[in-house]
Amino acid sequence: MSPGARTGNLTTMASRTSGKGSQGTASTAKPRTSRTTGAAKKAAPAKAGAGKTAAKPASGRKPAARKAPAKKAAARKPAPAAPSPTGGVYRLVRAMWLGVAHAIGAMLRGIGRGAKGLDPAHRKDGMALLLLGLALIVAAGTWSQLRGPVGDLVEMLVTGAFGRLDLLVPLLLGAVAVRLILYPEKPEANGRIVIGLSALVIGVLGQVHIACGSPGRGEGSEAVRDAGGLVGWAASQPLVFLMGEVLAVPLLLLLTVFGVLVVTATPVNAIPQRLRQFGARLGIVEPLPERSASEDDERYEEQWREALPAPARRGSSRRTARPADEDPERAEREAAEGRRTRRTGPRPGARDGLDPVDVAAAAAAALDGAVLNGMPPSPVVADLTRDVTADRRRAATPVPTAREPEGAGTSGRSSVPDLTKPSPEDLPPLPPRAEQLQLSGDITYALPSLDLLERGGPGKTRSAANDAVVDSLTTVFTEFKVDAAVTGFTRGPTVTRYEVELGPAVKVEKITALTKNIAYAVASPDVRIISPIPGKSAVGIEIPNSDREMVNLGDVLRLAEDDDPMMVAFGKDVEGGYVMHSLARMPHMLVAGATGSGKSSCINCLITSIMMRATPEDVRMVLVDPKRVELTAYEGIPHLITPIITNPKRAAEALQWVVREMDLRYDDLAAFGYRHIDDFNEAVREGKVKLPEGSERELQPYPYLLVIVDELADLMMVAPRDVEDAIVRITQLARAAGIHLVLATQRPSVDVVTGLIKANVPSRLAFATSSLADSRVILDQPGAEKLIGKGDGLFLPMGANKPTRMQGAFVTEEEVAAVVRHCKEQMAPVFREDVVVGGKQKKEVDEEIGDDLDLLCQAAELVVSTQFGSTSMLQRKLRVGFAKAGRLMDLMESRNIVGPSEGSKARDVLVKPDELEGVLALIRGETSS
Repeated sequence: MSPGARTGNLTTMASRTSGKGSQGTASTAKPRTSRTTGAAKKAAPAKAGAGKTAAKPASGRKPAARKAPAKKAAARKPAPAAPSPTGGVYRLVRAMWLGVAHAIGAMLRGIGRGAKGLDPAHRKDGMALLLLGLALIVAAGTWSQLRGPVGDLVEMLVTGAFGRLDLLVPLLLGAVAVRLILYPEKPEANGRIVIGLSALVIGVLGQVHIACGSPGRGEGSEAVRDAGGLVGWAASQPLVFLMGEVLAVPLLLLLTVFGVLVVTATPVNAIPQRLRQFGARLGIVEPLPERSASEDDERYEEQWREALPAPARRGSSRRTARPADEDPERAEREAAEGRRTRRTGPRPGARDGLDPVDVAAAAAAALDGAVLNGMPPSPVVADLTRDVTADRRRAATPVPTAREPEGAGTSGRSSVPDLTKPSPEDLPPLPPRAEQLQLSGDITYALPSLDLLERGGPGKTRSAANDAVVDSLTTVFTEFKVDAAVTGFTRGPTVTRYEVELGPAVKVEKITALTKNIAYAVASPDVRIISPIPGKSAVGIEIPNSDREMVNLGDVLRLAEDDDPMMVAFGKDVEGGYVMHSLARMPHMLVAGATGSGKSSCINCLITSIMMRATPEDVRMVLVDPKRVELTAYEGIPHLITPIITNPKRAAEALQWVVREMDLRYDDLAAFGYRHIDDFNEAVREGKVKLPEGSERELQPYPYLLVIVDELADLMMVAPRDVEDAIVRITQLARAAGIHLVLATQRPSVDVVTGLIKANVPSRLAFATSSLADSRVILDQPGAEKLIGKGDGLFLPMGANKPTRMQGAFVTEEEVAAVVRHCKEQMAPVFREDVVVGGKQKKEVDEEIGDDLDLLCQAAELVVSTQFGSTSMLQRKLRVGFAKAGRLMDLMESRNIVGPSEGSKARDVLVKPDELEGVLALIRGETSS
């Protein structure tokens, strides 16, 4: 190409560039043009070979060619325009709107984050309550024709969808809500029930729609509502259109049957067995073994789990397949679980490849001793470890970590022995005693058979829960750097005691200071530490069992080796041995505990033990029951020396009679030279006791006298002074006379169990109390406040240094009724008439009131209403002399209105104000006391 042509081309391009630049920068100010001049000057020498004419634009306007860089021009901001009033108001309104919107959004986001942090149980309860609310609204709209927008909406949605069956929708919603409330821990079961109910509803509505003539949409909404609704129309219309009603009805019927089977968790192959079970409940056919139904349920649940997707069955695979950043809450939970695992070591069953039975056993071990606020342990946890063998327990043993000491893993677990006493064999029956068979005269009395009392099952043995607790204790000692090791354990019915031996130069206080940490590690608040175990160089840690055992009274009595008639059964201790003790060696006992702790069951066991082992000639009883309902089952047994006393005033008189009986027995012991009633009775039976010449008395052996007071607090409220004096006198002296006292109360306070009573009642039995102060009143030491109730007690007999943890025996009402019936058939009771008569001889005063009837009624009304019996008060109020006032007081004493004179003190008023009318009627109707 020639130089001239190149020059022409360059000129054309320059002109085009100048045109574009002038158009693009027409509204640009001059400073921006001068800014680009340097760049244009630098570009011009590069084309020097083309001549000077190539550097100039065709139009001859030099500044336009220098404004070519558009980016440099756009970097400069335009000059601000003048503000207008309309634009300012707009910006103000916009800013206010954005502020309100941001505030509302922040509030809603905060509520959403709070809802995410809410407890899952609360979220499920909220869903259930929401369904209950919807059920109420739908019921109001369908059952009672609710008016208003809500009623119209219910009619349009519910009635339109379900047609004639809209009345059942509230019941369906209520059933689903109740299911969510009762079983929130079974989400797969809830999903199964929802699926089954959906199939059931669709099948039923489709059949209802066909039965009503299969109305279509063209016939109007009323016709559809009067049939199966939109759901029934949608379910039946395609089937009727494709294959007719002949095949549509069976298919919908099959869908209905499928829904019923899914809701009831019944496989098709188990239908005959379920029908047979239903017939067995109605009494039509013989019942099936109990295991068949449970196996069917387990097989059905297993099939249901296998049908679920893999992520739904295995949480670990779901966590690995789903990124953690997609669910921040799950990532936080996994991180927390990882920290907890690193801190406490691996849990039982945490390794891969374990059998499901061992995983369940390990999970149950983690819950060992979990008693939630006094509630009873779950039987499901006990069932998890029932069939777990020793091999599977060893397979489920966690691998010891670097922080665990040697022997803490598999080898350590096998080295911790089970020191529980084995269940003893039944002993052969004792030979009958001569004095048991032949009573006075020709009366023959046979003791009740032990077959009247039920047998209990064998005691539970070592389980995976015990091994898990041993691992938890070892972990606690390792983390807190305490040189201690678990050397064994003994499993009782209620608690298991783990024996811990300390290393050299380790204080016992280091173990007792870890009480809360141990409770946290074993997931149980009721941990009790004994330091040391009596007779052993070890510290005991008592932890409640997750599966509690029942101790039957018959099992304890069958192992009695002694023929002592006062031997009674108490229960089973923490070492697995049965607790039996003779009341003659105690010799008096205090039983106390809060309501529901097992005190009444203990009293029933004491009385039943006496009836099973002693004849009326051996033991006579005085039963005091101020509550009037606890001991009524024993009314009429031949062992009673008086009818059951329910009046607290009569109870005080009975205690005074016991004191007089004790004095009479001591007179005989002193006269014949014997120190104990057993020696005197033996001498009487052998004929060694010689009466003085001319005496017509016939000596008889004295029976043991057992006085049982079921509620001491009621007696102390009515007559505290008389009751306390009688109890103190009996407990101080009555041991050698064969009189023994059992006091029971549910209010162990210092005003009921006074210092004098405690000092003279050496044996104590404490059940669960509500406070530490109550435990100190009963046992003079803490411990009863940590018991878990329902028979769990601390037994401290006379001479023991520390109480024994035991589970009280239990006897059913049917067993008590059978024993009482047998005793009544053997012999009728013989009561003594002088038991409830006062100890002092009543004054013989004028029995003829004469003209003083009105004055006596006034005096009685005055004394009873004021509850103040004073002779001087009668003088002042009735305006009579001292002689007349004293006579009126003597008349009231002879009629049991006031008590005897006590010097200058006011007399005790024996009649309450609500009994005044009866007293006045007695005065007016009778002329003698």
